[in-house]
Amino acid sequence: MARTPRPLAPGIYVPTVAFFRPNEDLDLATVEQHAAYLAQAGVTGLVVQGSNGEAVHLSREERNAITAATRRALDAHGGAAKPLIVGTGAASTRETIQLCEDAAAAGGDYVLVLPPAYYQALLTAQAVREHFERVAAASPVPVLLYNFPGAAAGVDLSSDAILALAAHPNIVGVKLTCGNTGKLARVAAQAPPGFRTFGGSADFTLPTLVAGGAGVIGGLANLLPRACLRVFDLYRAGHVADAQRLQAVVARADWLAIQGGFVAVKSALQSYRGYGALPRRPCVVPPAEQVAALKESFAESMELERQLEKQQA
Repeated sequence: MARTPRPLAPGIYVPTVAFFRPNEDLDLATVEQHAAYLAQAGVTGLVVQGSNGEAVHLSREERNAITAATRRALDAHGGAAKPLIVGTGAASTRETIQLCEDAAAAGGDYVLVLPPAYYQALLTAQAVREHFERVAAASPVPVLLYNFPGAAAGVDLSSDAILALAAHPNIVGVKLTCGNTGKLARVAAQAPPGFRTFGGSADFTLPTLVAGGAGVIGGLANLLPRACLRVFDLYRAGHVADAQRLQAVVARADWLAIQGGFVAVKSALQSYRGYGALPRRPCVVPPAEQVAALKESFAESMELERQLEKQQA
């Protein structure tokens, strides 16, 4: 039986990046520093062990350590009510369930589960559905589906498949990083009450909201939490033209993050906030000229973020 977690409110959720020391050991102090910064910026909740968080580079013990550190930081810095979502996708149903149990024990409120993809040629649609149903039945916390073909060998859940799974009492939402607005609209309109449909990137915020979605889970918010929130808040307040103007700035910044991946976001965090550049190999820090180019390219959006931070203060 799943426990009752913190409410999964509509809003902006940040799939946080992971932090490492020069020897590639976890840097848990920076994990907590960054989580505290995001909580104080006002984001709705955090996600750990997603594609932005280098989950595939982490051991099971390291995943648990990051989850626990993030929960500690939220609780200590005004984010005790903010939900923590934990990525638990794995190739086998058995390991996925183990990771769900770990996530709950380490302080996670929800889990975010990619479809199994390694042996996709051997997996029927029924096998994938049964995978999610078995995970949901066993998970001690509620499940969000994670539809990200780019991280799942091209596996792309249809709206019909998502809606069928939405009937399960312990499947409470979906993150759509497929960019399919029609799919998002169908799921948002037809899913059971309380099922949350999230867009998968910050440049998709307004299309998500217009189509009836609950918000976005977007990696750019590591760098621009207030700007991403402002787009959401303006739209919800009925200031659509203002939201469109800010969405354009956010979308230009998100294109840089999409092209450069989490490495580009971490590089900009180092340039603008003084921490976070190091990934785990085989990923590497960009060369100096690319770091400088990224800093310059993010200048427009970072100026907006600074203005919003001053207003918040």
